[in-house]
Amino acid sequence: MPDLLDSPDSGRGDRPLTAISVSRDPKGSAPPALPFGSRLTEEAAALPLLLCQRVSKWYGPVIGVNQVTLELRSGITGLVGSNGAGKSTLMRLITGQLRPDLGSIEIRGHDAWSTSARRHVGYCPELDSFYEEMSGRQFVEAMARLYGYPRREALDRAAFALERVGMAGRAERRVRGYSKGMRQRIKLAQALLHDPELMVLDEPLSGIDPVGRDEFVRLFGDLASMGKCLLISSHELEELEKLTDHLAIMAHGRIAAVGTVAQIRDRLDNHPLLIRIDVKRSSPGENDSENDERRRLAAGLLKLNDVVGVELLDARPEDAVDPVLVRARNPQRFFQELTRLVLEEWYEIARLETLDDSTSAVLGYLLSGRSA
Repeated sequence: MPDLLDSPDSGRGDRPLTAISVSRDPKGSAPPALPFGSRLTEEAAALPLLLCQRVSKWYGPVIGVNQVTLELRSGITGLVGSNGAGKSTLMRLITGQLRPDLGSIEIRGHDAWSTSARRHVGYCPELDSFYEEMSGRQFVEAMARLYGYPRREALDRAAFALERVGMAGRAERRVRGYSKGMRQRIKLAQALLHDPELMVLDEPLSGIDPVGRDEFVRLFGDLASMGKCLLISSHELEELEKLTDHLAIMAHGRIAAVGTVAQIRDRLDNHPLLIRIDVKRSSPGENDSENDERRRLAAGLLKLNDVVGVELLDARPEDAVDPVLVRARNPQRFFQELTRLVLEEWYEIARLETLDDSTSAVLGYLLSGRSA
């Protein structure tokens, strides 16, 4: 595992906030009666809103989240990773749906499993789970009543939330007739009901049309400007770059990198990457001949400025390839130079593989479809 981790405090405490008073129930027994659009006090903003410390979660013999440390305050953080990277598991742990097997998660100083912590969290899940016979308005109102609001306040909050997500004019239709995008809007509306400080949004832009995406991007920006903390997951980097340049990249259940895109790229440039290149063998069994293809490739690789070292690995006589192990810095520039070298010299490459899993995952998101 490369040392790509940022400090646990991901630099989210540097956003200026407007201080206003926020009323709280002193007993903490009833839902906080906050006006929509409330801002956090300076005192509240100074404390970490979310703190995950060395969190691990297993599903039997399979590890879903492995030693995750993450600290967030206000602003938007993108949680990026491929399917199965551990994003949804981490979000369920943060929202108190799962308990960690190791480590701890705190929301405003409260254990994430506690009721006190959940009052600070709004959750928009990736999967749909509705009472399909209800209208959209009835569903959101029901969620407000389940939260504990009296009927009049539940109706007011539901109406406001539906307006915020662009569903006020379609809220009387039954949920079973909603499109994927409309369902996403209803899920976001119920997450906004209690004006939470932390919004945990799992793939919220999935199924949303371009106009709706622009509306959501503006809404998320408005919430962040009020001092809210939004953790938004996606497997597409470009989707999140419209919202924020601050990312936490997950790979194989671990946080592989945290920071801005530029910061993560800088760390990758300074961390030697290990790559295996399998060269097709022209004459099986003659892998030590003077005309060995991989020896020509190794000599060409050593001329590249970013190559730190090259090693010829042992291959079995019956294999159809000869492996070369390369260690290189500045991955984006190296892969461009490698492509040029292969095309100019007509090397027959059977396979190319990065051997550092977490770095490979980061590269997949930061380098895909980009030029120097």
